[in-house]
Amino acid sequence: MTPRKPTQPIVSNNYIGGEFRAPQTGAFAPVHSPYDGELVGQVAMSDARDVAAAVAAAHAAAPKWAATPIKERSLVLFRMRELMLVNLDALAHVAARESGKTVGEAQAEVLKGIEVLEFALSMQNLDAGGAMEVSRGVICTTRRAPLGVVAGIVPFNFPVMVPMWMYPIAIAAGNAFILKPSDRVPTASTLIAQLWSDAGLPAGIFSVVHGDGAVVNAIIDHPHVEAVAFVGSTPVAKLVYQRTTALGKRALALGGAKNHIILAPDADPAIAAAGIADSFTGCAGQRCMAASLLVAVGPCESIIDAIVERAASIHLGEQMGAIITPASLTRLQAAIAEAQEHGALLRLDGRSAPLPAEFAGGNWLGPTIIDGVTPASRAATEELFGPVLSIVRVPTLEAALALEGQNAYGNATSVFTQSGAVAQKVAEASTSGMIGVNIGVPVPREPFSFGGTKQSRFGHGDITGQAGIEFWTTVKKITTKWTLQPDSSWMS
Repeated sequence: MTPRKPTQPIVSNNYIGGEFRAPQTGAFAPVHSPYDGELVGQVAMSDARDVAAAVAAAHAAAPKWAATPIKERSLVLFRMRELMLVNLDALAHVAARESGKTVGEAQAEVLKGIEVLEFALSMQNLDAGGAMEVSRGVICTTRRAPLGVVAGIVPFNFPVMVPMWMYPIAIAAGNAFILKPSDRVPTASTLIAQLWSDAGLPAGIFSVVHGDGAVVNAIIDHPHVEAVAFVGSTPVAKLVYQRTTALGKRALALGGAKNHIILAPDADPAIAAAGIADSFTGCAGQRCMAASLLVAVGPCESIIDAIVERAASIHLGEQMGAIITPASLTRLQAAIAEAQEHGALLRLDGRSAPLPAEFAGGNWLGPTIIDGVTPASRAATEELFGPVLSIVRVPTLEAALALEGQNAYGNATSVFTQSGAVAQKVAEASTSGMIGVNIGVPVPREPFSFGGTKQSRFGHGDITGQAGIEFWTTVKKITTKWTLQPDSSWMS
């Protein structure tokens, strides 16, 4: 299903102090749909003054929200969950129209985000604290406390889900949250802000500030922002982490990936073809968990043929969406041409895929499979971020694992095999944070957390699950004594 066209361009203002406000700069930038290049909106281009206003509203509202019992905070989250389900269709169409994905993919994105919201709702039962009598008449207790004002900076490819990796847990924990969306996909955040208002969230607890890198820097630098989470490219993730931690603040920055799929010759052909083809073509390959490099061990020709056949059957505009910008499309086309020039074989060339007639002006690239790629080539080492699968041939499982170990990134590794021993060996030897066995996109379901290793993550811990609770809170330790005791110890 393709997204609905808006009747007129949507203006995305900032959401500060419980109301929508134009940027103090007075400046807006156009938002174009990857589907056809049409103007679908205008987004506020803010500066440090807008960030300061949002932080001031958040800082004023945070103490009362933190003092609200988590049971009462959770009631707001319950209402938010119901409102998101009621507005699932609207959120999906907006996200698809601006990010380029299909409506079905956008619906799945919203539902995946709601999983995190449901986990946040469970926090009222998960974090009961602890208590122990550590000496006669002396009790030590622990409880989690919010940090205050926190922020999330997110990319274009999942305008609903990735922010929801952050704000449900942060808000449920008692923080005030400031969201900086990608300026390419602003409208979903506008709808989310309105839903929070409708759910009864106090003004100032959720804010949206649109803009470019100047807004990012202003958020990081503001003295009242206690923690920053980021999802995006590795170079920017590294800069965000360094800038934030240099100020003594808490930071978790998730970067890019070059996910390896190890294909064993004993893999089930149907499972492998479906899992691998769907992995590298889903969301047009514009996701950090997409299959990017297929490491074929030994004789796998019939399975690779099945992968090519399945990928070739995908129709642009129906089963696969568009590339986010013309510049991204040009970069992908250049990478394909470069691999071909260096002797790789194009098993499937998406540059010649039939374009959808109603969206001929969009940024379209069909599924592309490049075979015979050398391990050191750009196609084998760089995250292309598109529907491109590179294939490297190796003779043994040991060679495949050695190649995986050299990967600069560490988001995901999958193996397709019918051997439990092979699967176990890959799971134990892989250097990635998320492992799949006969699964092309090994994203854990809540409460299992999301996070990679190496150049895919800067900071400690993961972004969701129990690790998310730990990131957005601090632990208070309280030691109490009420009466003198007849014995003595160092605590007397």
